[in-house]
Amino acid sequence: MRSRSYDPDLTPPWQRRQQVPEVPAEPDLVVEEVSSGFCGAVVRCEKTAQGLTVTLEDRFGKHRVFPMEPRGFLLEGQVVTLVRPPAGGTGRGPARTASGSLAVPGARARVARAGRIFVEGRHDAELVERVWGDDLRIEGVVVEYLEGINDLPEIVRRFDPGPGARLGVLVDHLVPGSKESRIAARVTGEHVLVVGHPFVDVWAAVQPSALGIDRWPDVPPGQDFKRGTCRALGWPDDPPAAWRRILGAVHSYRDLRPELLGRVEELIDFVTAEA
Repeated sequence: MRSRSYDPDLTPPWQRRQQVPEVPAEPDLVVEEVSSGFCGAVVRCEKTAQGLTVTLEDRFGKHRVFPMEPRGFLLEGQVVTLVRPPAGGTGRGPARTASGSLAVPGARARVARAGRIFVEGRHDAELVERVWGDDLRIEGVVVEYLEGINDLPEIVRRFDPGPGARLGVLVDHLVPGSKESRIAARVTGEHVLVVGHPFVDVWAAVQPSALGIDRWPDVPPGQDFKRGTCRALGWPDDPPAAWRRILGAVHSYRDLRPELLGRVEELIDFVTAEA
């Protein structure tokens, strides 16, 4: 029987290999490696003896190196092939918000949801706005601050949370046996989620490296944390000025510690979940 040349049009649809887009591995492009599930932002790509590789950094600062194999990554859930960016870095990856999410050019703020996120104080609210502000506006989530959580049970009662009006609360120093943990247990329910970080103050949720220091100082119990921190670091005894310095050092999620990152995103997911 005479052979004939291959005609791709004769291949059944279920046997055809789908075309996979090629995407330049630009810095800050967030992808997931298919075989391992590791998700991170591109730090660099380089040519090695084994071929082209890409280094990814996850939200906790961990780096991993992967070969840039065909169909090796997911971008926004779609299989892609990463390729080396044009010489000189003329290509541009998709814009990202400070939280690492894909930016939505021209998106308008959504009408505010009935659900809310409450945080303990003004500094907490400003830090959340700094990193997650774009995401919150698109989702229609309003963040308010409490000035402490002693009155949280009454605030929750007045808020009257329900299926269409979930309430998320971020608490400082939420550790077992603390006053904060006891209050949280009183109000947590189907439509109320209370989460927290272990730090005495949200200042310490900022990565020390963002401020050029090795570590946050240990302030003895009973001392004012903010003033004690200023003294230990040799800063002027001016907490408002110190906070401006700290907040100014935060540019993206990479400048925050994972103990805070995960909790804020958990709250956003909770209050935006469909009833």
